[in-house]
Amino acid sequence: MTDKNFEQPDDGDEVRPGEEGSEAHASDPASQEPELTIDDILGAEQNADAAAEDPDLLGDLKRLQAEYANYRRRTEEQREVEIERAKGSVAKNLLPVLDDLDRAAKHGDLAEGTPFAAIAEKLRGVAERMGLVTYGAAGEAFDPQQHEAIFQQPTPGQTEATILEVVEVGYRLGSVELRPAKVVVAVPAD
Repeated sequence: MTDKNFEQPDDGDEVRPGEEGSEAHASDPASQEPELTIDDILGAEQNADAAAEDPDLLGDLKRLQAEYANYRRRTEEQREVEIERAKGSVAKNLLPVLDDLDRAAKHGDLAEGTPFAAIAEKLRGVAERMGLVTYGAAGEAFDPQQHEAIFQQPTPGQTEATILEVVEVGYRLGSVELRPAKVVVAVPAD
C-alpha cells in the first residue's frame, strides 16, 4: 500500500484547545486529544478495504486504537484521583473548624435558634454533602486500623478492647481516612 491511499484529515475544520469556540478545557487531559477511529486514520471506506488486504497495517491500526483507548481510560482514572485529592485537601482544612464546633456544642455555646448555631449547621451540611463522615463512638469495638489509642484503661469484667471515650472524632472521605479517631480504650483487667 502506498502513501497516496491515505487521506489526511482536514485540519482546517478541527477546533483545537484554546481556540475560540473550543469546548475542550486545558485542565482536562482527555479533551486535549481528538477522538480517533480507524476510519479517521484510514480516511474513507475504500481505504478500509485496502487495509483489510494488508494485515500489518490493520494490526498497527488496531494497536493504535487500543493504545488510545488505554490512554483515555488512564487519563479518566487520574482525573478522578485528582478530584478526590482536591476534596480531601479541602476537607482536611475543615477538620479543625468542625472540632471547634463540636467543642462549642459540648460547652453549650450552640444554643438552638442562635445565629452561631445556624452557621454551624450550614457548615456541617456542607461537610456532609462533600461526603465527609465521622466515626469512632463510645462503646464500639476498638480497631487499631481505624482508631488511635491515646490511653488504655484496665476495666474489670471487660472481655475485649472497647472504646471508653472519644477524645477526637475520626473522619473519612469516601474510602479515604483523613484522620483516625483518638480514643481512650477499656481493656480487660488482669
